[in-house]
Amino acid sequence: MIPFSPPKIDQKVIDEVSDALRSGWITTGPKTKLFEKKIAEYCKAEKVLCVNSATAGLELVLRWFGVKEGDEVIVPAYTYCATANVVVHCGAKPVMADINPDDFCISVKDILSKITEKTKVIIPVDIAGFPCDYDSINSLVNSDDIKKKFSAESDEQKKLGRILVLSDAAHSIGAVYKGKKTGALTDITVFSFHAVKNLTTAEGGAIVFNLPEQFNKEELYNYFNILTLHGQTKDALAKSKIGQWRYDVIFAGYKANMTDLQAAIGLAEIDRYDEETITRRKAIFDRYSKAFSKYSWAKLPVYEDQSRKSSYHVYLLRINNITETQRDEIITRIFEREVSVNVHFQPLPLLSVYKQLGYKMEDYPVSYQNYSCEISLPVYFDLTDEQVDVVVQAVVDSVE
Repeated sequence: MIPFSPPKIDQKVIDEVSDALRSGWITTGPKTKLFEKKIAEYCKAEKVLCVNSATAGLELVLRWFGVKEGDEVIVPAYTYCATANVVVHCGAKPVMADINPDDFCISVKDILSKITEKTKVIIPVDIAGFPCDYDSINSLVNSDDIKKKFSAESDEQKKLGRILVLSDAAHSIGAVYKGKKTGALTDITVFSFHAVKNLTTAEGGAIVFNLPEQFNKEELYNYFNILTLHGQTKDALAKSKIGQWRYDVIFAGYKANMTDLQAAIGLAEIDRYDEETITRRKAIFDRYSKAFSKYSWAKLPVYEDQSRKSSYHVYLLRINNITETQRDEIITRIFEREVSVNVHFQPLPLLSVYKQLGYKMEDYPVSYQNYSCEISLPVYFDLTDEQVDVVVQAVVDSVE
């Protein structure tokens, strides 16, 4: 069986993790701090804080910004549930926008139609690793008409003076938009390093701060560091220094820190990420596209255009002129040929929790159309060209 997305684990990763184990630092320590610096250098960002998941990162940002009951946060209808769940956790309402038919990214036109005086945050999602149109989204929230609508309540909202753009870049570390890497494209970006991601730490994530100059990035980093450690003013590394055992807890925070064991996996990968991982994944994407371009039933994913390059995270193949039921049957037949495939994702209104909250799939026709005919194909570093060809043949045989 060809698996869908096994992690990239080699001797370099094993050695880095072994080094962490031998060092005695297995929770947040020097490797985590180094990993944060490496991500900041990679993205050309001032400050990065590593956390235990992208989900935690998103929720902590919302809570810092003062998102609460009665507020609205715009999210795409086509995303993994975590993007909307964190809004619900804060007591706010996820307001869903439809997506673009070609690139799966949130529709800026639909965002505009959903903004109200209650809108506090927009969370664009870089589905499959392809960046959203951040210039248009940033211009929208900075426009005079939209800023006039903004009702600032918390200190942070008053300081920003507009809707916050929080990029859910769980899929897109390494992607490029107009010459800039993801992480430097809008106010705050959150990455995921989950086991299936291009760059993994088994579980984990990172918050990348790129706010305007009125925000002190060092102060932000320190605040979020405390926020992820129960509100405790010192982490274990700081307390280990002579005479520095005493700490305070200044508010009821959360437990969301990354460990050095996790960071070690990331450190093994980040220095070779562009040259090895991104390069190989792009080659797999290109091989799929060349093979499927011969078939009229195949709708190839957009993963490069004049201003954007994907991180090549998920290959979103669509099959023209089929129903959702036919798509599911095709998937079953592909599995029978010992090839693992997936679907990214079930749109939020199809999920029971959001159906029960009153969301209707028919309100997001593009999201449903893209979902109903989409099949995600295996993409990972160790996938050989011969295996790619086996995947292609399994898809072709199953469709035809």
